[in-house]
Amino acid sequence: MEQKSLGFHETMELHELINFKTNGLLKSKLMQGVCFDSDLKALMDKDVTLSVHQLNELQSLYAGAKTFS
Repeated sequence: MEQKSLGFHETMELHELINFKTNGLLKSKLMQGVCFDSDLKALMDKDVTLSVHQLNELQSLYAGAKTFS
C-alpha cells in the first residue's frame, strides 16, 4: 500500500531540507561573484546547478504534505 501524503513530522523535515539547500545555493551564488579561481568558480557553478535541480525535486514532494490548519 502506497502512502499518498506526508506526516506532519515529515513535512517539517522536508521544510528544513529545503531551507538548508536554499541557504547553500545562496552562498554558492554569492561566492561566485567574489571568486577569482576558475576551477573553484566552475565547482560552485556545478553546485548551483545541482542544488536547483534538487530543490525542484524537494518542492515536488510538497504536493503530499499535510497542512497545519
